[in-house]
This record gives sequence, C-alpha cells and structure tokens, in this order.
Amino acid sequence: MRHWLLSLLLCFLPVSNCLAVVPSTLKIALITDVHYLSPQLIKEGDALKAFEAASGRRTRELHEVLDEVLAALGREKPDILLVTGDLSNHGELASHSGFVEKLRPLQNAGTRIYVIPGNHDILVPDPKAYKGSVSTPVKGVTPDEFARLYGDFGYDEALLRDDASLSYMVEINEKIWLLAIDSNRYNEQHSTSISGGRIRPETLEWALEILRKAREKEVMVLGMMHHGLVEHMPYQEAFFSDYLIEDWRQQANKLADAGLGVIFTGHFHANDITLHTSPAGNPIYDIETASLVQYPFAYRVMQLQGNELHVNTRFVTSIPGNPDVENESRRRLETITRRVAQNRLDIPWVPIPEEVKNNLIEMIVQLHLMHVRGDETTNPDLRESIRLFATMMGAEADMESFAFDFPPEDKEVLLTIGVK
Repeated sequence: MRHWLLSLLLCFLPVSNCLAVVPSTLKIALITDVHYLSPQLIKEGDALKAFEAASGRRTRELHEVLDEVLAALGREKPDILLVTGDLSNHGELASHSGFVEKLRPLQNAGTRIYVIPGNHDILVPDPKAYKGSVSTPVKGVTPDEFARLYGDFGYDEALLRDDASLSYMVEINEKIWLLAIDSNRYNEQHSTSISGGRIRPETLEWALEILRKAREKEVMVLGMMHHGLVEHMPYQEAFFSDYLIEDWRQQANKLADAGLGVIFTGHFHANDITLHTSPAGNPIYDIETASLVQYPFAYRVMQLQGNELHVNTRFVTSIPGNPDVENESRRRLETITRRVAQNRLDIPWVPIPEEVKNNLIEMIVQLHLMHVRGDETTNPDLRESIRLFATMMGAEADMESFAFDFPPEDKEVLLTIGVK
C-alpha cells in the first residue's frame, strides 16, 4: 500500500518539458561536518580545554572559519547550498538553533538551503556544555524537532517525505530533483552516537521508486547523504567500515541502476571523489567533502550544466584571528592521527616489532593527511617508507600496485553525470 500510494503521488509531480524555462546552469555549494558548537555552551576553563585537546579543535577559531565560508558563499551567490550532516557538535539544541541562524542571511539573499542529519545531530545521548571545570549535560533534539528546526532548509519544501526516516525529496527545477537520504541510526543509540550508517530497507524502496519515476519523466536526480555510499580508499570497508553504509556495494549498485548518477556525502572529514560502476555498467559518483572543523577546511562550489558537473574545491587557509590556521590545524591533525594509529597498533595478542610499528604509523599519518585534502600523490619519503615496511614484512614492494587514490581527481574535475 505504501509504495502504491507513493507511485500515485509521483504521477502528479511536474513532467519535464523541453520548452520549460529553467536555469541553464545550476550553481551548487556544499559544506559538511560543520559540528557547530554554540557560543552559549562554551566558556574558558578546564572543561573546554579538555574537549579541545581531545578533539584537536579550537572552538572559537571554528566560528571564524564558518563565518569566512558563509561570507564567501554570500559573494558566490549559489543557487542552492547542500549541508550533508553533522550540523551540530554533538546534538545540542542550542547548537542546532544557532546554526539555523547562521544560515539565515545566505537564505535571505536568495540561496535555497537543504540539510540532512549526521550521526552527531539527533538523539545523541550525551550532548554537553563546556564551561568551568567539568562538562555538563544539555538538551538535545529528537527527529521531529530536527525536522521542525530545519523546516526552512528542506523539510517544509519537500514534495515527498519518507515515513521510515528523515529522508525527503524536493524539486530544484523542472529538470532536477534532490533526494536527501537519512542514513543515521539514532534510534539505536544508548550511551553515545553510532558512527556507522545504514539505509533502512523501507527507505531504499522509497528512494528507488522516486528514481524510477524520475527516469520516466527524464528528470535528473542529485543525491545527498551523510555516510559514504562507496569506498574512497583501498580496504576502507575492512578498516573504516563506520564511514560507509552497511552493505554499501549492493546499495550503490541498486541506486546506480535506478538512475542515481551522483551523491554528495561527508562523515569521513576527507576531500575525495570516487566513481563506482555497477555490474550492469551504470556509474555513480560519490563526492565526499572534508569537514569545516579541521584541516583542510574544505568546501565545494560546483556548476551543473546539462549532464556536466564542474567541481571546484575551496580551502580556508587563514582567518582574522589566526592567519596560520591551516598549518596549525594540519599539525594538530598529524598529532591526533599519530596517536590514534599508535593506539590501534598496540594489540597485546598481535605483537609487532617496534621498528615495523613506527614505520607503519608514519605511513598511516602521511597517507591520512594526503587523503583528507584530496588528490593523493606519492613522494620519495612515502615510497621509501612503503618499501622499508614491505622489506620488514618479508615482501617486495611493487609501487605500481599501490592505489593511493581512486579516480577521478578530487579537487578540480569535470564529471559527466548520468550517462552510461
């Protein structure tokens, strides 16, 4: 009954018309993983210092970074702005309310804004304020409250809403629809947010029905989702499965075969574009964008004309309060990456020689720093590290076999969307 009704509703949506007057070019901006933390929730003290030390963030600087990006987008005047999740630091109502107000000027200037939640946005069990000596609990938001708060940013405009999630569809113009997929697992959370993502079976069927109707009407569909739809690096499913949706390959194949040619994602805090082709030969691009809370402070400004999408990446390198914010943030990310790699390799029941471990840690640090910025390339030091590691492990290093970056390019590229 649910899908029969959806099909009926889709029949009454506008049919593409070759004589319809639509914008010849659609300018699309994209930001993600803003993790906005309201100034109302912070104050200098031990609690804030502990949070910033653990996260590698400088909260007051991040407010300036966001202001720089929104001011730049105000000058760019994009037709639409997509925000692909993790809008708040950790689900605080005050942060969501503050972020809404941050977006208002751009919306009032004529840019249509569309958001989708991330794993740090809804029903987070432990949202906090960081004031004084210890952090304190604050109010979070429910799914219904999220949709109301961001009603002006997609939910009130939606032509269709999914009953099983906060997914929705809006019409950008007569020839383009936006399909926003909620891939979060907030209803399962107990002690903290669940990082991994999943497209619910009901949501997938809802999305596939929309894509089938879009194909009949010769409408292009743009997708957006917080979690990655396809792998962005070798063995990501094995080592970083929380940054992909469950059963990603099958889900990507179904969406590609139904006609979805591109999906905009975030979550991994990395700047990467990957092309996946289904067994039936249908391509889909996953355009993942880096976060605005850490190096490299990236956002996208894209031009869509017909089936051609020109992707351009912008970076915040300085702010009024810190002209060296890019380099300082890079050093902090390097420190945190090294710490995380060290902890993950300290496995008592899998002894690793210290020399091998140190070499592996340095490889991980270098590769991660390159991956988050995009367009990874080898360098002599990295090649030597890989060669030494392979030698230590009793193997030969064939550098031609190492795939550092899946095609296409990540920062500046012209993509053809939706053409087999």
